[in-house]
Amino acid sequence: MTPASTAARAVEVLSGLRLAVLTGAGLSTDSGIPDYRGPDSPPRTPMTYQQFVADPAFRRHYWARNHVGWAHVHRTLPNAGHRALTALEARGVVVGVITQNVDLLHEEAGTRNVIDLHGRYDRVICLSCATVISRTELAGRLDALNPGFAESIGRVADIEIAPDADAVIETTAHFTVADCDRCGGLLKPEIVYFGESVPKERVARAFALVDSADALLVAGSSLTVMSGLRFVRHAAKTGQPVVIVNRGATRGDPFATLKLDAGTSETLTELAETLPPLP
Repeated sequence: MTPASTAARAVEVLSGLRLAVLTGAGLSTDSGIPDYRGPDSPPRTPMTYQQFVADPAFRRHYWARNHVGWAHVHRTLPNAGHRALTALEARGVVVGVITQNVDLLHEEAGTRNVIDLHGRYDRVICLSCATVISRTELAGRLDALNPGFAESIGRVADIEIAPDADAVIETTAHFTVADCDRCGGLLKPEIVYFGESVPKERVARAFALVDSADALLVAGSSLTVMSGLRFVRHAAKTGQPVVIVNRGATRGDPFATLKLDAGTSETLTELAETLPPLP
Protein backbone atom coordinates (compact mmCIF):
# COMPACT_ATOMS: atom_id res chain seq x y z
CA MET A 1 0.00 0.00 0.00
CA THR A 2 1.42 3.42 -0.94
CA PRO A 3 1.69 6.28 1.56
CA ALA A 4 -0.96 8.21 -0.41
CA SER A 5 -3.52 5.42 -0.27
CA THR A 6 -2.73 4.86 3.41
CA ALA A 7 -3.31 8.54 4.19
CA ALA A 8 -6.52 8.49 2.17
CA ARG A 9 -8.06 6.27 4.83
CA ALA A 10 -7.25 8.89 7.46
CA VAL A 11 -8.70 11.64 5.27
CA GLU A 12 -12.00 9.76 5.19
CA VAL A 13 -12.15 9.78 9.00
CA LEU A 14 -10.76 13.27 9.66
CA SER A 15 -12.12 15.41 6.82
CA GLY A 16 -14.08 18.40 8.11
CA LEU A 17 -12.95 17.89 11.72
CA ARG A 18 -10.74 20.07 13.89
CA LEU A 19 -7.84 18.03 15.19
CA ALA A 20 -5.87 17.90 18.41
CA VAL A 21 -2.54 16.20 17.71
CA LEU A 22 -0.43 14.11 20.07
CA THR A 23 3.13 13.47 18.90
CA GLY A 24 5.96 11.25 20.11
CA ALA A 25 9.56 10.41 19.36
CA GLY A 26 8.68 8.68 16.09
CA LEU A 27 7.86 12.06 14.57
CA SER A 28 11.43 13.29 15.08
CA THR A 29 13.30 10.27 13.71
CA ASP A 30 13.44 11.85 10.25
CA SER A 31 15.23 14.80 11.88
CA GLY A 32 17.96 12.42 13.03
CA ILE A 33 16.78 11.89 16.63
CA PRO A 34 16.28 8.16 17.32
CA ASP A 35 13.25 7.09 19.32
CA TYR A 36 13.22 4.79 22.34
CA ARG A 37 10.63 2.25 21.27
CA GLY A 38 10.53 2.09 17.47
CA PRO A 39 10.73 -1.32 15.75
CA ASP A 40 14.46 -0.87 15.05
CA SER A 41 15.44 0.89 18.28
CA PRO A 42 18.05 -0.77 20.52
CA PRO A 43 17.01 -1.50 24.13
CA ARG A 44 17.62 1.37 26.54
CA THR A 45 17.21 1.82 30.26
CA PRO A 46 16.43 5.51 30.92
CA MET A 47 17.67 7.10 34.11
CA THR A 48 14.92 7.69 36.66
CA TYR A 49 14.27 10.84 38.63
CA GLN A 50 15.08 9.00 41.84
CA GLN A 51 18.49 7.90 40.51
CA PHE A 52 19.30 11.40 39.31
CA VAL A 53 18.47 13.04 42.63
CA ALA A 54 19.90 10.43 45.01
CA ASP A 55 23.14 9.27 43.37
CA PRO A 56 25.97 11.69 42.45
CA ALA A 57 27.49 9.06 40.13
CA PHE A 58 24.25 8.73 38.17
CA ARG A 59 23.94 12.52 38.04
CA ARG A 60 27.50 12.93 36.77
CA HIS A 61 26.94 10.25 34.13
CA TYR A 62 23.71 11.91 33.01
CA TRP A 63 25.24 15.37 32.62
CA ALA A 64 28.28 14.00 30.80
CA ARG A 65 26.04 12.19 28.31
CA ASN A 66 23.69 15.16 28.03
CA HIS A 67 26.54 17.60 27.44
CA VAL A 68 27.51 15.74 24.28
CA GLY A 69 23.97 14.87 23.18
CA TRP A 70 22.80 18.47 23.65
CA ALA A 71 25.11 19.66 20.89
CA HIS A 72 23.47 17.22 18.46
CA VAL A 73 19.86 18.03 19.31
CA HIS A 74 20.64 21.75 19.24
CA ARG A 75 21.54 21.38 15.55
CA THR A 76 18.57 19.28 14.40
CA LEU A 77 15.93 20.75 12.10
CA PRO A 78 12.18 20.15 11.69
CA ASN A 79 11.24 17.53 9.12
CA ALA A 80 8.32 17.20 6.70
CA GLY A 81 6.03 15.87 9.44
CA HIS A 82 6.58 18.92 11.64
CA ARG A 83 6.06 21.25 8.68
CA ALA A 84 2.86 19.44 7.68
CA LEU A 85 1.34 19.98 11.14
CA THR A 86 2.29 23.66 10.99
CA ALA A 87 0.53 23.94 7.63
CA LEU A 88 -2.56 22.20 8.99
CA GLU A 89 -2.65 24.58 11.96
CA ALA A 90 -2.39 27.59 9.62
CA ARG A 91 -5.38 26.26 7.66
CA GLY A 92 -7.53 25.84 10.76
CA VAL A 93 -7.49 22.03 10.74
CA VAL A 94 -5.16 21.52 13.71
CA VAL A 95 -6.15 23.37 16.90
CA GLY A 96 -2.92 22.52 18.70
CA VAL A 97 -0.20 19.96 19.35
CA ILE A 98 0.56 18.06 22.55
CA THR A 99 4.06 16.68 22.20
CA GLN A 100 5.88 14.13 24.33
CA ASN A 101 9.13 15.28 22.72
CA VAL A 102 11.47 17.80 24.31
CA ASP A 103 13.28 18.81 21.10
CA LEU A 104 11.23 21.99 20.33
CA LEU A 105 11.02 21.05 16.65
CA HIS A 106 7.31 21.88 16.51
CA GLU A 107 8.06 25.42 17.63
CA GLU A 108 10.95 25.70 15.18
CA ALA A 109 8.64 24.55 12.38
CA GLY A 110 6.29 27.41 13.24
CA THR A 111 3.45 25.67 15.07
CA ARG A 112 1.98 28.20 17.48
CA ASN A 113 -0.15 26.23 19.92
CA VAL A 114 2.21 23.62 21.39
CA ILE A 115 2.05 21.99 24.81
CA ASP A 116 5.46 20.53 25.67
CA LEU A 117 4.06 17.77 27.87
CA HIS A 118 7.43 16.42 29.04
CA GLY A 119 9.20 19.77 29.15
CA ARG A 120 11.87 21.21 26.88
CA TYR A 121 15.53 20.46 26.49
CA ASP A 122 16.72 24.09 26.27
CA ARG A 123 16.10 24.98 29.93
CA VAL A 124 17.57 23.86 33.25
CA ILE A 125 16.02 24.27 36.70
CA CYS A 126 17.50 24.27 40.20
CA LEU A 127 15.72 21.74 42.39
CA SER A 128 16.37 23.86 45.50
CA CYS A 129 15.58 27.46 44.55
CA ALA A 130 13.69 26.87 41.26
CA THR A 131 15.95 29.24 39.33
CA VAL A 132 15.70 28.53 35.60
CA ILE A 133 18.63 29.09 33.23
CA SER A 134 19.10 28.33 29.56
CA ARG A 135 20.84 25.13 28.51
CA THR A 136 23.14 27.31 26.40
CA GLU A 137 24.33 29.12 29.53
CA LEU A 138 24.95 25.80 31.28
CA ALA A 139 26.83 24.49 28.24
CA GLY A 140 29.32 27.34 28.62
CA ARG A 141 29.81 26.55 32.30
CA LEU A 142 30.27 22.82 31.63
CA ASP A 143 32.78 23.57 28.86
CA ALA A 144 34.78 25.68 31.29
CA LEU A 145 34.67 22.97 33.97
CA ASN A 146 35.51 20.17 31.51
CA PRO A 147 37.96 21.49 28.90
CA GLY A 148 38.53 18.99 26.10
CA PHE A 149 35.86 16.58 27.33
CA ALA A 150 34.04 16.23 24.03
CA GLU A 151 37.32 15.65 22.22
CA SER A 152 38.31 13.00 24.74
CA ILE A 153 35.35 10.81 23.79
CA GLY A 154 35.31 11.40 20.04
CA ARG A 155 33.03 13.22 17.63
CA VAL A 156 29.32 13.58 18.39
CA ALA A 157 28.54 11.99 15.04
CA ASP A 158 30.12 8.77 16.32
CA ILE A 159 27.96 8.61 19.45
CA GLU A 160 24.46 7.23 19.71
CA ILE A 161 22.01 10.01 20.50
CA ALA A 162 18.80 9.44 22.47
CA PRO A 163 15.61 11.56 22.40
CA ASP A 164 16.25 13.37 25.70
CA ALA A 165 19.57 14.78 24.39
CA ASP A 166 21.63 12.04 25.99
CA ALA A 167 24.56 10.36 24.29
CA VAL A 168 26.01 6.96 25.06
CA ILE A 169 29.43 7.45 26.66
CA GLU A 170 31.32 4.68 28.38
CA THR A 171 33.62 6.71 30.63
CA THR A 172 32.31 9.72 32.52
CA ALA A 173 34.20 9.51 35.80
CA HIS A 174 36.36 12.52 34.92
CA PHE A 175 33.39 14.80 34.21
CA THR A 176 32.68 17.71 36.60
CA VAL A 177 29.04 18.65 37.22
CA ALA A 178 27.90 22.26 37.62
CA ASP A 179 25.63 23.18 40.52
CA CYS A 180 23.31 26.17 40.78
CA ASP A 181 25.45 29.32 40.90
CA ARG A 182 22.76 31.03 42.99
CA CYS A 183 22.28 28.57 45.86
CA GLY A 184 24.52 25.56 45.14
CA GLY A 185 21.53 23.28 44.58
CA LEU A 186 21.16 20.44 42.08
CA LEU A 187 20.53 21.42 38.48
CA LYS A 188 18.19 19.29 36.38
CA PRO A 189 16.99 19.66 32.79
CA GLU A 190 13.47 21.06 32.78
CA ILE A 191 12.11 17.80 31.39
CA VAL A 192 9.97 15.10 33.00
CA TYR A 193 12.04 12.06 33.94
CA PHE A 194 10.85 8.49 34.26
CA GLY A 195 9.38 8.21 37.75
CA GLU A 196 8.40 11.89 37.76
CA SER A 197 4.91 13.28 37.18
CA VAL A 198 3.89 15.80 34.54
CA PRO A 199 2.80 19.05 36.27
CA LYS A 200 -0.96 19.02 36.87
CA GLU A 201 -1.52 22.40 35.21
CA ARG A 202 0.14 21.15 32.02
CA VAL A 203 -1.97 18.00 32.00
CA ALA A 204 -5.13 20.08 32.47
CA ARG A 205 -4.23 22.28 29.50
CA ALA A 206 -3.64 19.18 27.38
CA PHE A 207 -7.03 17.70 28.26
CA ALA A 208 -8.65 21.06 27.48
CA LEU A 209 -6.97 21.06 24.07
CA VAL A 210 -8.30 17.58 23.30
CA ASP A 211 -11.79 18.63 24.41
CA SER A 212 -11.66 21.69 22.13
CA ALA A 213 -11.16 19.48 19.06
CA ASP A 214 -13.43 17.13 17.12
CA ALA A 215 -10.87 14.31 16.79
CA LEU A 216 -7.46 13.23 18.04
CA LEU A 217 -4.57 12.43 15.72
CA VAL A 218 -1.59 10.56 17.21
CA ALA A 219 1.67 10.73 15.25
CA GLY A 220 4.83 8.77 16.07
CA SER A 221 4.04 7.53 19.57
CA SER A 222 3.90 3.98 20.90
CA LEU A 223 1.74 5.32 23.76
CA THR A 224 3.62 3.03 26.13
CA VAL A 225 3.47 5.44 29.06
CA MET A 226 0.25 6.72 30.59
CA SER A 227 1.23 10.38 30.15
CA GLY A 228 0.27 10.09 26.48
CA LEU A 229 -2.15 7.17 26.52
CA ARG A 230 -4.57 8.96 28.84
CA PHE A 231 -5.46 11.45 26.10
CA VAL A 232 -6.26 8.65 23.67
CA ARG A 233 -8.46 6.92 26.23
CA HIS A 234 -10.17 10.22 27.06
CA ALA A 235 -10.90 11.04 23.42
CA ALA A 236 -12.28 7.56 22.77
CA LYS A 237 -14.43 7.71 25.91
CA THR A 238 -15.96 11.03 24.86
CA GLY A 239 -16.73 9.71 21.38
CA GLN A 240 -14.04 11.48 19.39
CA PRO A 241 -12.49 9.64 16.44
CA VAL A 242 -8.88 8.64 17.17
CA VAL A 243 -6.43 8.10 14.32
CA ILE A 244 -2.97 6.71 15.14
CA VAL A 245 -0.06 6.92 12.70
CA ASN A 246 2.94 4.94 13.95
CA ARG A 247 5.34 2.28 12.77
CA GLY A 248 4.60 -0.75 14.94
CA ALA A 249 1.91 -1.53 17.47
CA THR A 250 0.88 0.98 20.12
CA ARG A 251 -0.79 0.65 23.47
CA GLY A 252 -3.60 2.83 22.16
CA ASP A 253 -4.54 0.59 19.22
CA PRO A 254 -7.62 -0.87 20.99
CA PHE A 255 -9.04 2.68 21.29
CA ALA A 256 -8.30 3.77 17.73
CA THR A 257 -10.93 4.43 15.09
CA LEU A 258 -8.12 3.91 12.56
CA LYS A 259 -4.53 2.72 13.03
CA LEU A 260 -2.02 3.29 10.21
CA ASP A 261 1.28 1.41 10.35
CA ALA A 262 3.11 4.07 8.37
CA GLY A 263 5.76 6.77 8.54
CA THR A 264 4.74 10.13 9.96
CA SER A 265 6.51 12.38 7.44
CA GLU A 266 4.84 10.82 4.42
CA THR A 267 1.41 10.43 6.00
CA LEU A 268 1.21 13.89 7.57
CA THR A 269 2.42 15.50 4.36
CA GLU A 270 -0.37 13.76 2.47
CA LEU A 271 -2.91 14.87 5.08
CA ALA A 272 -1.69 18.47 4.77
CA GLU A 273 -2.11 18.30 1.00
CA THR A 274 -5.54 16.63 1.12
CA LEU A 275 -7.55 17.74 4.16
CA PRO A 276 -9.67 20.80 3.27
CA PRO A 277 -9.09 24.04 5.21
CA LEU A 278 -11.56 24.99 7.91
CA PRO A 279 -12.87 28.48 8.70
